[in-house]
Amino acid sequence: MKRSLAALVLCTAGAVIAHAGVDVEQRASPGRVEVLESVDAVPAAIMGRFRDPTVCARVPGGPYYVFDRRGHSVHTIDAGDGSVRTLVEIGGEEGRLLDPSAFDVAADGSFAVADGPGGRERIQVFGAAGIRTGGFTRAGRTAARVALGSLVLSGVGSLVYTGRSVVLSEPDTGWLLGEFTPLGAPLRSIGRLRPTGHEEDREVHLALNAGMAVPTADGGFMFVFIAGSPAFRRYAADGTLLFERVIQGAELDPVLAAQPKRWPRRTVGDRQLPLVPPVVRTTALDPDGNLWVTFVQPFTYVYAPDGEKIRTVQFRAGGVVAPTSLSFSSGRHLVVAPGCYSFAW
Repeated sequence: MKRSLAALVLCTAGAVIAHAGVDVEQRASPGRVEVLESVDAVPAAIMGRFRDPTVCARVPGGPYYVFDRRGHSVHTIDAGDGSVRTLVEIGGEEGRLLDPSAFDVAADGSFAVADGPGGRERIQVFGAAGIRTGGFTRAGRTAARVALGSLVLSGVGSLVYTGRSVVLSEPDTGWLLGEFTPLGAPLRSIGRLRPTGHEEDREVHLALNAGMAVPTADGGFMFVFIAGSPAFRRYAADGTLLFERVIQGAELDPVLAAQPKRWPRRTVGDRQLPLVPPVVRTTALDPDGNLWVTFVQPFTYVYAPDGEKIRTVQFRAGGVVAPTSLSFSSGRHLVVAPGCYSFAW
């Protein structure tokens, strides 16, 4: 069945924001925000080799994995000597990448990448050494393209790889999540769409149901809505909805106040699609089961496994860092891209 193309979500956001250029201090309530200073980083001379290191993730006890989106490639950096090894290079054929949009790595070092050779949406799965072990193309199906600047967040861009399966945000199927084998066989669909008040405009309704999935240790998922009213849900391993929480905080007030009631249209191919501003930039689950949600504003909220907010965090490494990815490594360290900065959490 051919899929509908949902609304685009576009916003320009910098990666590292200088103190003098952003009024972040005035938006944060005194005493509310914990500032985490970088305790380590991959040397700038190494990171400068990459064009757009959208994801930097360290496998426990292993190397850093770097997804260079504009370089159409995946690399590892040895945590000891800093040597760089290229695992996947540019190219349209199987085992290479062309126009990639998303990357995720499992604890064993295997990883998956979404790309788009010839406009086709493709998922490829690789072993830790960069050898292709699976993959599939979503022929005849056009997924939602929800983006933060040039960073695609939905459709194949919402890719999550558990080490055993691939999970995608799929609101245009009537479900929030679709889970597939590494060869593309459908396993299950999870989560009914939320009401948005825009059901009469299907493209807006689908955009407001796009989101990011985070696997939990019990086999379930957290699902974070990335646009519209910020919220997240927790699903059990059997797909049962356990709870839903609204995301609120003073740091989000400027973003939510700027949310329009109607959206201008943009021509994409032969379609007129609404432009819906995003709220969430990236998300991850720490080893204690806490959910970290980073916003377009350079703040991160942390939620306990029961859904209660326990921290408000801001990352700094010379300037305020607006993460494009969060990765929890061993020793209670968090690796943030861009920059491959490490923070003690």
